[in-house]
Amino acid sequence: MRRSLLMVVALMILCAGVGIVAHPSIARAEGCDGIVDGNGCLYGLPADVYNGLYGVMQANPAPPVESIGVSNDELSRWSFWKIAKEEVTLYDGPDGNPLETVKPGFAFVLAHNKTENWIEIEPGKWIAKTDLAVSRPSAYTGVILPGGLPLQMAWITRPVRPSLTPGAKADASLPVLRQYTRVYIYHAVMVGNWEWYLIGPGQWVQQLNVGRVNIIAPPGVGGRWVAIDLYEQVMVAYEGGTPVFATLVSSGLRSFSTREGLFKVWAKLPTDAMSGLMGQPQQYSIPRVPYVMYFDGDIALHGAFWHNSFGGQKSRGCVNLSVGDAKWLYNFIGEGTPVYVFRSR
Repeated sequence: MRRSLLMVVALMILCAGVGIVAHPSIARAEGCDGIVDGNGCLYGLPADVYNGLYGVMQANPAPPVESIGVSNDELSRWSFWKIAKEEVTLYDGPDGNPLETVKPGFAFVLAHNKTENWIEIEPGKWIAKTDLAVSRPSAYTGVILPGGLPLQMAWITRPVRPSLTPGAKADASLPVLRQYTRVYIYHAVMVGNWEWYLIGPGQWVQQLNVGRVNIIAPPGVGGRWVAIDLYEQVMVAYEGGTPVFATLVSSGLRSFSTREGLFKVWAKLPTDAMSGLMGQPQQYSIPRVPYVMYFDGDIALHGAFWHNSFGGQKSRGCVNLSVGDAKWLYNFIGEGTPVYVFRSR
């Protein structure tokens, strides 16, 4: 076992020199389970293996990438009022007569007029401000990829405190990693059915907390194209065989799963209204969805201003991007651009 681990470390160091992304995935290191320091072990690995990896970590402490960013003006454009209660009443004016009841669901509204305590959401239909909440978009954005990364890049998809060894409990001596922290994966170890990733000196996190960037070959297409990895909840945009941009996405929930396959963008709209499942508890109504790119019937890539959970399944089938990412992608692709939806495992 130790010899094979040493070979993996040597491969990682070699790959770091030639710009190939290496992502080893191995069984648990025999004899070092749960051992932080002792018996020839360091942080759950044979000491010589860990020391080799430590050199790689020192040479490559973090991915040298830059976020595309998003302006406050852009975020303000997509700040909406959300119906905050399960069931609310619409009135014919401020403190007026009741007109109808809005059933439970997921609904956003535009303010056509407003007073101190009331919002007019449609001509002649008013709702109390106490029944609404302001929804401001996430400021998260993906990154421009350089010519080559020496190791596999990933995001932390939820706040998590690392462990000192694979499979161990979070260690109070280690700081909590913030959502959307960018990391390298230096090593991977199987614990039961899950991989644990070494993402820094003495820092292991379970794969459930991570979205990895998997670079793939073009699926028989050329020019600009987009790949969506449903397993990792990561999208990568390509120019031919070169990855140029990567970000976290949110695809369809299990009961509304996004379909795998090779598609083409058939329509682009700067905004579009979306609604569905009316009359059901899961109904939704969004009057203005930003940067909509349809690729599989009524399934689209689009901006989502209503959540900040990119890197996890969230939608009714579409592929959610942050507003900043959706704007970037909208300007990058055109009608006819291939969209490849797949699962990396």
